[in-house]
Amino acid sequence: QVQLVESGGGLVQAGGSLRLSCAASGRTFSSSAMGWFRQAPGKEREFVAAIRWNGGSTYYADSVKGRFTISRDNAKNTVYLQMNSLKPEDTANYYCAARRVSHVPLTPREYDYWGQGTQVTVSS
Repeated sequence: QVQLVESGGGLVQAGGSLRLSCAASGRTFSSSAMGWFRQAPGKEREFVAAIRWNGGSTYYADSVKGRFTISRDNAKNTVYLQMNSLKPEDTANYYCAARRVSHVPLTPREYDYWGQGTQVTVSS
């Protein structure tokens, strides 16, 4: 069983930055692919970024490429999402997800464990 706890969300003006963290419990973190997803009211959950278990590969949605960076620290059982140049359309509840697998899943249904989410609101 893996438990995930996100933090770092908040209210920021357009053009600002936030750093989200996702702390994982359990001994399988270092062998798990990790993903960040977001969901705005009335919309489906969408992929934001994902990282391989060893940090060797990262993937991004086109909408965040060049602005967001995913990273992980396996010694701290934590994955991060650095978000720069934020836009009002980035406003959503952000979730981290985990799956113990060697490849990097990019869709919500491929992940086994989810955090409770952290709200990001970007004002114009």
